Amino acid sequence: MDKRTVKAALLGVGTVGGGVYKLTQSLQADLVAKTGACFEIARILVKDLKKERPGIPRELLTDSWREIVEDPEIQMVIEVMGGIEPARTYIREALEAGKQVVTANKDLLAEHGQELLEAAAAHSCDLQFEAAVAGAIPIIRPLKQSLAGNHLTEVMGIVNGTTNYILSKMSDEGMDYQEALAKATELGYAEADPTADVEGYDAGRKMAIMACLAFNSRVTFSQVYTEGITQVSAADIRYAREFGYAVKLLGLARNTPEGIEVRVHPMLIPLEHPLAAVKDSFNAVFVHGDALDDAMFMGRGAGEMPTASAVLGDVIDEVRNLVHGCSGRVGCSCYKHLRVKPMEETENRFYLRILAENRPGVLAGIASVLGNNGVCIEQVVQRSKSRQAPYAELVIITDLVRESGFQDALTILRSLSTVQEIAGCLRVY
Repeated sequence: MDKRTVKAALLGVGTVGGGVYKLTQSLQADLVAKTGACFEIARILVKDLKKERPGIPRELLTDSWREIVEDPEIQMVIEVMGGIEPARTYIREALEAGKQVVTANKDLLAEHGQELLEAAAAHSCDLQFEAAVAGAIPIIRPLKQSLAGNHLTEVMGIVNGTTNYILSKMSDEGMDYQEALAKATELGYAEADPTADVEGYDAGRKMAIMACLAFNSRVTFSQVYTEGITQVSAADIRYAREFGYAVKLLGLARNTPEGIEVRVHPMLIPLEHPLAAVKDSFNAVFVHGDALDDAMFMGRGAGEMPTASAVLGDVIDEVRNLVHGCSGRVGCSCYKHLRVKPMEETENRFYLRILAENRPGVLAGIASVLGNNGVCIEQVVQRSKSRQAPYAELVIITDLVRESGFQDALTILRSLSTVQEIAGCLRVY
């Protein structure tokens, strides 16, 4: 029996695009069996036609977007270029031309997802983006479909493999931050400019996307509080373990009665929590809902083939939709208009490491400043090299406190003559 052929254009053939092409070629027979149609990448958009691309037939390459968007035989566009422009324009024009779109572009979706999803709905098209968050881990479709029967209240995760690798090396092998970063760069986990990873921006974009899907309300990257790992020290990690915690860069989204909280920052998490055991470049997302209780999704969060796997999963789903004439079935799920809480209104527990004068009354003075700002001490240890040492190290774990109150206390502590340095400050889950 002759099978229908679905033709697609691939925008970009870098690391992820190359993986998508290789995967589609190796799974041709499976694609037919799984979808009921043949699938063909008919065109590949590139910037430089002269560049050698081993394994990619030159006749598929084009540098003309118009050649793709105006071709009625191309029913699907797979965007793996990255960046905001021209990807935003290409996706919008593809949807307006009635073409289905699969993208891995978290930067674009975290800022302009609403615009593009509305364009998809207006033209009865799909915009699929499983690969935009956590690589090979299936989390977008579960949030949109599998868990739709829940009222989700929390999504928390390790969604950046670079920072998780760095913190794992600092924890397991005692490396300092710079040494662990150098190792991550050597192995290809960190980019030449690692800023987006180590400052939390990459994770922040992913959390914005997941918060939208989990809580059915629009959240953009600009509303996500982000704080990176550059100030985390090996000493902080050692003390955290002593208190029974691991240090992870966590993305945290909560749906509270006062509004949505969405943030990314280093956090102490109890060693018995499943996320504490997620090591190296692995990612994991932990979801809590009223009906499902707790669930965790774990796997490779980036890389050529893991990301290509997620892209191809969307492609297979979309080919099925085209075969059965049901594209546009699952659109934008942001039907609520919930407030996004500013960071200063959130409540947190804190780990605080202070280098202070080693003499009677200093700890009492620090405790007084904390207490006057609504900060209760849950645990404290004091370490000094000797009784004669001029400075001692105070390590404090606080009870739950409003963020603004703690920051006010921190400002006063920094001004005390008895305090030499606030050496470490991290939130506690």
